[in-house]
Amino acid sequence: MVRKPSQQPTDAELAILNVLWRHGAATVRQVHESLPSGSAVGYTTVLKTLQIMTDKGLVGRDETQRAHVYEPAVSSDRTRRGLVTDLMNRAFDGSAAHLAMQALAGGKASADEIAAIRDLLDQLEDEEP
Repeated sequence: MVRKPSQQPTDAELAILNVLWRHGAATVRQVHESLPSGSAVGYTTVLKTLQIMTDKGLVGRDETQRAHVYEPAVSSDRTRRGLVTDLMNRAFDGSAAHLAMQALAGGKASADEIAAIRDLLDQLEDEEP
């Protein structure tokens, strides 16, 4: 039984989801081999984490093959939106403006990213009644 995800993924779960979002459905071995090299996570840890993620409804599992194949059950956009909303509520009193200003104050946005942000702001202004 796959349940609808009721909570945000942990850091380890998010790392696995990032692999699945990038590469699509994969076996435990494929996920393990695709994790960043600095993570030093063992195969059995990845297996156990995927089993927990299946129970949480974060991934689906195809058991028709000998090696089970896992795929994300949640979209990257929905998950990231949930993470940002959680951070915004906990750290910025629910203020999107404060969150955005703090994120941009770090100065790590490229010219292309800033242009995309301007385009999004223009779209949002056009949508207001």
